[in-house]
Amino acid sequence: MAAGEEDGTEPLRRPSSKKTVKKTAKKTAERSRVARSGSSRSESGPKRVARRVSAPRAMRYAAEQLQELLGRAPESVSAVQPTADGWQADVEVLELARVPETTSVMASYRVTLDEEGELVAYERTRRYTRGQIDRRP
Repeated sequence: MAAGEEDGTEPLRRPSSKKTVKKTAKKTAERSRVARSGSSRSESGPKRVARRVSAPRAMRYAAEQLQELLGRAPESVSAVQPTADGWQADVEVLELARVPETTSVMASYRVTLDEEGELVAYERTRRYTRGQIDRRP
């Protein structure tokens, strides 16, 4: 006799691993978005354990948050490195578009993120024309 035949109930059905993975990924992404926005944090609640984001996420977060502050879309992230407190990234931004494009003014910003990927500080470290090549000995 199979499960559920005698009492007329349906046998238990377990979700496939693909569906479970998709649901878990969706929930994780939602939690991450809520955590980054800070909307679910309360000052009187228990402290969350900070979890370091991955390097690719740190790159994305650095570019996204710098764009929000400057109002200009980043062209690229030229460097990312872990620090004791989180991440540091160098982000290249178009500051002044000119024709021809090789004369456009670019800027390099150093962005500091905490372990969770939140922007802590940024500074412009360099301005240059797009067509300029660094001279190295």
